[in-house]
Order: sequence, then C-alpha cells, then structure tokens
Amino acid sequence: MNDIKFIKELPASDRPYEKCLMYGPQSLSDAELLAVILRSGIKGKNAINLAQTILNISGSKDGLLSIMNLSYEELLKIDGVGKVKAIQILCIAQLSKRISKTKAKEKLCFSEVETIADYYMEEMRHSNVEIFKAVFLDVKCNLIKDSIISIGTNNHTIAVPKDVFSVALKCNAHFVIIMHNHPTGDPTPSGDDVAITERFAKAGRILGIELLDHIIYGDNVFTSFKKDKLL
Repeated sequence: MNDIKFIKELPASDRPYEKCLMYGPQSLSDAELLAVILRSGIKGKNAINLAQTILNISGSKDGLLSIMNLSYEELLKIDGVGKVKAIQILCIAQLSKRISKTKAKEKLCFSEVETIADYYMEEMRHSNVEIFKAVFLDVKCNLIKDSIISIGTNNHTIAVPKDVFSVALKCNAHFVIIMHNHPTGDPTPSGDDVAITERFAKAGRILGIELLDHIIYGDNVFTSFKKDKLL
C-alpha cells in the first residue's frame, strides 16, 4: 500500500469510502477513519499514509488517543496538515470527548466517586498541563455547574479557596468537589495536593459549604481523597 500514491489506485475494497459502504465504519482502521476526515493527502503520501503519520506523531502506541494531546501549532508542523486539516482534527478530538462525557452523564450520580471520576476522565486525562476544576452541587448533590478555576504548567497549577468558594456562593452551592490532573499520568497526591485540600476543606467549613472530594486524574486512573480517607 505504501507504494501506491493515490487512494483511487487502491482496490475498491481497500479504499476507506468504499470499504465503509461495503462493510460499515467499524471495518475501518484508525488510519482509514482519519483519512475519511482528511479527504486528501500530499505529494507522495495519500490520505491514509498522512493519517498514519499523524497517529504516530507522538511517538507512542496510543494511536487515536495521541490526537487528544496535539495542539493546533503542533498539527501545523506536520507536513501535509494545513489550517483546515488541523481544525478538522481538533474538532474531531473535541467531539469524541463530548460524546464520551455525554454517555457518562446518563449514569451520573454525584454520590458515587467512580461515576464522577468517569464523567470527567476524558476531559482531564489528556491535557499536557495541569487544569484545576471545581464542581458545584446543590443540597441534593445535583450538578449546578462546573468551572475551570486555573490552568497551569506541566507540573503545577495555582488555585486558592477564594476563587472556588466565591463561585459557590454566587450559585448557591451546598457542596463542592475540586479536581485536577497530573500530566505525568500518575495520580498519586503530592504534599502540596494534601495541603491544598486541607485549606479548601477548612475554608468550606467556615462558609458552611462542604468539600466533598478532591479527585486527581492520571492516565485513565484517579485518586479520590474521599475514597482513600484523606479528607
């Protein structure tokens, strides 16, 4: 296949569009699915080859998951990816995150740590920088809203109780859950994480707004301060 420059030179059963029509989208490889979105390649590289290059760009074996970590600027550095293709890829990545989040929402119960963690997992786990987020709940633990409080570097982010509880007071929240990610993939709490949690819990007690949990996300794993009895 690598010796064939154009998709039209492939047997009909190997062309992504025709293959999809004959056997369904589930029959397509990751590269073929992405090729359908890209539509065209560049000189010496058809859409499938270009798609495979994009999937391999991170140097990992994550395939489609690697797209989640690519920024607009990083995509533009790939030979054959211009502004339009970069935006298409970013939108596909965002769409997949929202589909995953919508599916998780169907069984969402904010009294269950695993369900909450699963709901925000795809949003949090793929970021290359630390994101600190707060979730605000009513007296029955129903979701009022969630907000990104701060965005930091690859190993640090700054968040203070004032930024979270000022929002909680405005939306009449009775409970708060805070969460952030570790881009390293390891959700083990650091000393700073423990100290921050204690400060937030203390501020919540003063204001009468209980801190229910602090969830730290790694790569498809998480740590819950509540579950691990750290809170």
